[in-house]
Amino acid sequence: MSEFHASSTEATDESQSVHAIQAKWQKYWAENDTFLAGGEEDTRPRKYVLAMFPYPSGDLHMGHAENYLYSDIVARFWRHRGHNVLNPIGWDSFGLPAENAAIRRGADPREWTYQNIDQQKVGFKSYGVSFDWSRELHTSDPEYYHWNQWLFLQLHERGLAYRKKSPVNWCPNDQTVLANEQVVDGRCERCGAEVIKKKLTQWYFKITDYADRLLDDLNQLEGRWPHKVLQMQRNWIGRSVGADVDFRIEGRDESITVFTTRPDTLHGATFFVVAPDADLAAELVAESSPQAQECFRSYLADVQKTTDIDRQSSDRPKSGVFLERFAINPVNGERLPIWAADYVLADYGHGAVMAVPAHDQRDLDFARAFDLPVKVVVDTTAPVTGAMPVIEIDDDGAPIEPADDQHPSVTGIALSGEGRMINSGDLNGLSKRNAVARAIEQLTAAGTGRAAKNYRLRDWLISRQRFWGTPIPMLHHEDGTVTPVPADQLPVRLPSVEGLDLSPKGSSPLGAAESWVRTVDPESGEPVLRDADTMDTFVDSSWYFLRFLSPNSDQFAFDPAEAARWAPVNSYVGGVEHAILHLLYARFITKVLFDMGLIDFTEPFSSLINQGMVILDGAKMSKSKGNLVLFQDELDKYGADALRVGLAFAGPVEDDKDWADVSTTGAQKFLARALRLSHQVSSPVDVLFKDGDAALRRGTHKLLADAPALVEQTKFNVLVARLMELVNLTRKTADTGSGAADPAVREALETVAVMLDLIAPHTAEEMWEALGHEPSVGLVTWRQADPALLVEDTITAVAQVNGKVRAQLEVPAKITADELEALARGDERVIRAIGDKDIVKVIVRAPKLVNFAVKG
Repeated sequence: MSEFHASSTEATDESQSVHAIQAKWQKYWAENDTFLAGGEEDTRPRKYVLAMFPYPSGDLHMGHAENYLYSDIVARFWRHRGHNVLNPIGWDSFGLPAENAAIRRGADPREWTYQNIDQQKVGFKSYGVSFDWSRELHTSDPEYYHWNQWLFLQLHERGLAYRKKSPVNWCPNDQTVLANEQVVDGRCERCGAEVIKKKLTQWYFKITDYADRLLDDLNQLEGRWPHKVLQMQRNWIGRSVGADVDFRIEGRDESITVFTTRPDTLHGATFFVVAPDADLAAELVAESSPQAQECFRSYLADVQKTTDIDRQSSDRPKSGVFLERFAINPVNGERLPIWAADYVLADYGHGAVMAVPAHDQRDLDFARAFDLPVKVVVDTTAPVTGAMPVIEIDDDGAPIEPADDQHPSVTGIALSGEGRMINSGDLNGLSKRNAVARAIEQLTAAGTGRAAKNYRLRDWLISRQRFWGTPIPMLHHEDGTVTPVPADQLPVRLPSVEGLDLSPKGSSPLGAAESWVRTVDPESGEPVLRDADTMDTFVDSSWYFLRFLSPNSDQFAFDPAEAARWAPVNSYVGGVEHAILHLLYARFITKVLFDMGLIDFTEPFSSLINQGMVILDGAKMSKSKGNLVLFQDELDKYGADALRVGLAFAGPVEDDKDWADVSTTGAQKFLARALRLSHQVSSPVDVLFKDGDAALRRGTHKLLADAPALVEQTKFNVLVARLMELVNLTRKTADTGSGAADPAVREALETVAVMLDLIAPHTAEEMWEALGHEPSVGLVTWRQADPALLVEDTITAVAQVNGKVRAQLEVPAKITADELEALARGDERVIRAIGDKDIVKVIVRAPKLVNFAVKG
């Protein structure tokens, strides 16, 4: 029977002592503050390891088990490597779920939140995570959100926090505003209700002022953050380079500015489009006929029921209304009819676009739907190389347009790509790049345009119509002015919920707390109203990593001296679902704090580890689907160490782990074997290892040499496999020759105990004690490999199937790639793992690794 296929009966017997061992060492760690970070006097090099802090929604689940296992492995590793490690824990404890739970139960959200925190705290301690509990924080504590409010005032003072009235995503079920990122497929990510548009005056953070830095500084993170995350952020920021072009409107004094990446195609503009939900559309149609106004009102009502995602869909039929107004093309004086159409969004660019249907597919679809002209201005069949333009002309010297059967108005396919300009005045014959530059020069000279950038990124909407969040520290005066609460009056505390109705009504519940909302301006003595909205909880998590450095301070959000010592975070661990929201906002706030001179770095997280999900039978775990594996049940059944080892061994960190493939019973058996061996060692603690079994010593020192790289490359599953291999080799040596008295047996098991601390800390402590040492093994420095023992005739190769270790093969050190592949193909364990699947790729790194990529 293999290590990871022990019977459940055996596992149950083994578990009888597991919980006693857990309790013993958890008590020791708590009493001795084993994992507290060293203070200013600690001269060891520092490492800051942080897992994304949890939301207290109930008991811990398997996603937590995986996330905090990986961060704990990293934290424990750096302690063993002689570092002073900070590994704190806190709770992201504001948020809508607590408010909804309070509404259902008629209770205070504080009660629900802090009960869940207490429950999760017990789970974390039972799981053996090496947190520094002295730095525990909760974002719903006034001592924390005081500094949220301070941060808001800092941004407001710098012009980075402002109010404006604009269309927002509105969840009619939760009766609150949602950021664009919180709308998934047109629905609220929390409750699934269909999201609509609604105009409200809201608070925003001006993140767009930092768009270029947020984009360009991603280059600093190459190779240290997953490429997928970097690309997601780049796409979200979405920088476009082009020109702002001013169009005069007949009957209107002020011109309208549009952004375009293709100012070279201005001669091809045949109509003009404004977003129907932009104020501009309503203003323009106000001067039109009653029929046009009625058509517009009806159309706007339909548009407001449609999500931005649906409006941008290329498959959706184009719709719109003519506003009976005209724009004047600044390069040729042509009149362009102005339409309102939902494929243009109010918050993109300036909420209006020039339509060039011959060279833009959405514009072409609209033109064909409403029989609008299509004018080709780029000959995409013309070569763009060579010194001279190659353009076919007619007898009069005019460029020849594409044949009718190739014209976009006929084919329905816009002409995109490179080519030479035609029908464009003195731009004719130029390539795209040269034409864009020339067009911008001409617009600038004429005063009708200028070079510009545009971004997909929008300013961060932070207002929420909720109770359970940070109150916005602003005061509203009778004359309409809005002033900040003085810093010495912070925090603005949440009132009691007694007498408040928290159920959704379309406005913040805080507005109904009369005695709270009505107050006096501390500077003028005038009656004022507090701002009744609360902040987006992403504000809370945008800087929490800094609060861990001074968690109990009432003088500052964080001590800049502590930030200089510890920050930025060296290793940040969490799910890829936060690739855009949390990470982008944390990067923004970090840059603001840098500009304020409070920190000396511009990126908050030096390296990022994204773990996959824990699924069951190929599907995401869900209460509604009835396929939930409960964390506490598994902890009670098998113990923390077996759960940790099972998850670590299940596959690469970034891959999803199917619980059906996680064998906690086998992990329990492996740990019991290692512990039994440590009790059998009979050599003295100070024995000289050099006289021990040579083969076992080579195996031990090979692991000592390889293990650091395995951890730093997050190959935790391979590390578990190597530990299992060393335990088996140690058992064989103990059963023969000098037996358990062999010095090499002690050396091997001491090495296993120290390394096993990363993954199974309770068992590691028990082994270390059984081997005659004082605790804690978690603070023991790893031994260095002896180079003389790394020279060997044979080596252990790992055979993997889809990245999962299926066999270890003892092979000659000089084995060829073909020989190693053939050996792996013939191994029964590999054959079973592949089954009837097709091998699509084989990666061989002789003499160490063979990986078969299979599908089917």
